[in-house]
Amino acid sequence: MPHDPLILINGCFHTVDRQNPQASAVAIQDGRFLAVGDLEDAMRHRGPASVVIDLNGRTVIPGLNDSHIHLIRGGLNYNLELRWEGVPSLADALRMLKEQAQRTPNPQWVRVVGGWTEFQFAEKRMPTIDEINAAAPDTPVFVLHLYDRALLNRAALRAVGYDKDTPNPPGGEIVRDASGNPTGMLIARPNAMILYATLAKGPALPRELQVNSTRQFMRELNRLGVTSAIDAGGGFQNFPEDYAVIDQLARDQQLTVRIAYNLFTQNKGKELGDFERWTDMLAPGHGDDFYRHNGAGEMLVFSAADFEDFLEPRPELAAGMEDELEKVVRHLVSKRWPFRLHATYDESIERMLGVFEKVNREIPFDGLRWMFDHAETISPKNIDRVRALGGGIAIQHRMAFQGEYFVERYGAEAAKATPPIARMLGAGIPVGAGTDATRVASYNPWTALYWMVSGRTVGGLRLYDSAAQLSRDTALELWTSGSAWFSSDQGKKGRIQEGMLADLAVLSADFFSVPEDDIKAIESVLTVVDGKVVHAQAEFTPHAPPPLPVLPEWSPVKNVSGHWRHSAPRTATALPHQCQGACAVHVHAHDVARKSTVPVANHGGFWGALGCSCFAF
Repeated sequence: MPHDPLILINGCFHTVDRQNPQASAVAIQDGRFLAVGDLEDAMRHRGPASVVIDLNGRTVIPGLNDSHIHLIRGGLNYNLELRWEGVPSLADALRMLKEQAQRTPNPQWVRVVGGWTEFQFAEKRMPTIDEINAAAPDTPVFVLHLYDRALLNRAALRAVGYDKDTPNPPGGEIVRDASGNPTGMLIARPNAMILYATLAKGPALPRELQVNSTRQFMRELNRLGVTSAIDAGGGFQNFPEDYAVIDQLARDQQLTVRIAYNLFTQNKGKELGDFERWTDMLAPGHGDDFYRHNGAGEMLVFSAADFEDFLEPRPELAAGMEDELEKVVRHLVSKRWPFRLHATYDESIERMLGVFEKVNREIPFDGLRWMFDHAETISPKNIDRVRALGGGIAIQHRMAFQGEYFVERYGAEAAKATPPIARMLGAGIPVGAGTDATRVASYNPWTALYWMVSGRTVGGLRLYDSAAQLSRDTALELWTSGSAWFSSDQGKKGRIQEGMLADLAVLSADFFSVPEDDIKAIESVLTVVDGKVVHAQAEFTPHAPPPLPVLPEWSPVKNVSGHWRHSAPRTATALPHQCQGACAVHVHAHDVARKSTVPVANHGGFWGALGCSCFAF
């Protein structure tokens, strides 16, 4: 039986629908937008049990869709990790580390895994190992820095068993003092194998706490306005074993983020066998609008992995890469499986495209969905080759965290188009935006949107001139309807449009008018997925779903509460007209809303349907 519509009024809706770009009210029924227009358009659908929410002039956007994130793996570990995203000073970061070490019971670790860079700190430097040892003399601490290094305190070195007699593992260096003893610094050279193999030695959460951890991570993404994600697989993310938690959440209807997942090979030298097995197990698109299979990648063969550690020279892919990649791509195309491939450098992309073109001549792609991930240095020539093969490019804000290192190695001029998003769009290639979180860049979409609009790193370095910066409308489109292409959801989500999936975010500030620096502080005050409220704060707190206790009690998430909180507005006092009149059909309807709002108990809560190799990704 259909439910009475949820009605949102007095908002400034940026619909990303070019036929109807702005609205002031919507009606939502059975998970779809029923009406998008003005107060009269929405209220004509009001039923006796409708919830009507006055948005107080807030800016509303389609729910954000991260086209490349490691949500499934990240969810299993989220409650274990201390996050330094947005922390303004090293002093603050070390204080947080010390406080968490005092709370963390033996044998658990304190883990700082991705989402930060020393350039965000006022001190503009990394912590020293001595500082980490002073902050946590007894509790193991693992601090990951991008793809290039990790810092371990003395307790962590003991926990992982690294001592004077431990040899350097393949793909890494254990830095040693003059006596040959490990200092606590691990260096990724030529790839991140040593970093992630060491991280994997830490205690994992038991299954029931991994369920809580995954739900907490989704709630954190909802707080930031994320309603959909494409999971790109990852090292130490074996299928189907490591998908058991997300599968359980799907069955229990507890997803609050829609997930399309790709399968990432875990067996170096046996990649084709993985994909042959999986293509027998799954059909493309298996699942539903909340949780479904999305194809292969981002790892297709290990020999094609080119890590973007800009502190090291560009890696030269192995001579046999083409033969290995061709076998896998040929199989995937013959099975009509969509695929994606991690590629940082144009030199790698040049060779990969040669393989794709060869396969296409013999087994035509013929509209098969495929894409490159990252493509920071792709050339105009290779952009045109991607277009000719019908591919797309998923871009992320990795340069916001590593831009300073890129400039130091390759120069400011080379950095001006990393990646060349405007050139991609000009060529007519599908482009979707994302984060590549959680192990390098932050999962915060607003950090990514700030980078796209301002052209600056999180440390403030200007990478791009005005020609390479994106307008706010274009940046939002890449984070919504643009990303929908990468899970074959174009025409289904990414816009606030009648008939489309009802996912949206009501913002704490007007993305279209705030100063560039303030974009980083934006979050959602009301997030709706499938027509149901999954997050609410500020004046919308009465509509929030029931609280979900963080487990275990000592979790950093319980005490720090996710991403460092900026000074985003949290009260209703300065909210009306926040969209600064940009909405042509903005309607003041406070009295109507007050008279119409009914308890949201029947509409709140978690509902939904959800929910390593040593290579990082």
